[in-house]
Parts: sequence; C-alpha cells; structure tokens
Amino acid sequence: MREDAGAWTYILASARNGTLYTGSARVLATRIQQHREGQIPGFTRKYGVRRLVWFEAHDNVGAAYKREQLIKRWRRAWKLELIERFNPRWEDLFPSIAGFGPPLDQLLRSKLDPFPGRMPGESRAESRAPESPL
Repeated sequence: MREDAGAWTYILASARNGTLYTGSARVLATRIQQHREGQIPGFTRKYGVRRLVWFEAHDNVGAAYKREQLIKRWRRAWKLELIERFNPRWEDLFPSIAGFGPPLDQLLRSKLDPFPGRMPGESRAESRAPESPL
C-alpha cells in the first residue's frame, strides 16, 4: 500500500458478487472503519456494504474523486472484473490496511491497478476512443 498517497478510490461489497459501493477518501483506513461501524448514513449502512474488496492510490483528492465518478459509470460487469483481477478471492482487505491482518501481497494477485486509466478488457488504443467513458 502506498504510504505517500494523497487520496484513495475504493470499492466495498456486501459479499462476493453482492451489492457494490464505490467511494473515495483521503485516509482510506479511517473511511472504511466509518463504513464498517455504520457511522456514514446512506447507502452503505442501509445495504450492509462493509467489505473492502478493491482500492487504488492517487496523488490528490481530485484525482481520486474523478476515478470514483468514472467507476460509478461503469457497467457492473466491468467493476466485477476489476475486483476479480485485483482480489480474486474477494478477501476483506480492511484488516490488512488497518495493520491487524496479513500483508496485502499475501492476499492480492497484484498490488498495482491492473487497469490504469482503462476499463477491464480494454486495450490502450480503445481507452482513447471517443465513445469511451474514460
């Protein structure tokens, strides 16, 4: 996990292939803890979406928020593929980022975003296509 990240984009799930929530935060562990404890009124509390299944580091809040908004426009299948490639067992990553779980490299296939700036299954050339939501 990048210690120097200015902000994070993340996806929470209620269960494997369950309800998904995409968000962004300056301090990832604190924000996820708030979701887990039901401190944030709204969607995650109402639907029990508390399992951190994907996250990505950004240099600043603006970039994290932009990525959040992009992912929210994705089809569900793209979000599922993003999660599957990063965290194929849908492990809850919160204990690891909070410092009381196994190291992330033991849980994840890749510590890097497998789709930097692209949708799952999309080539670099396709990511620049005018019809692309990127």
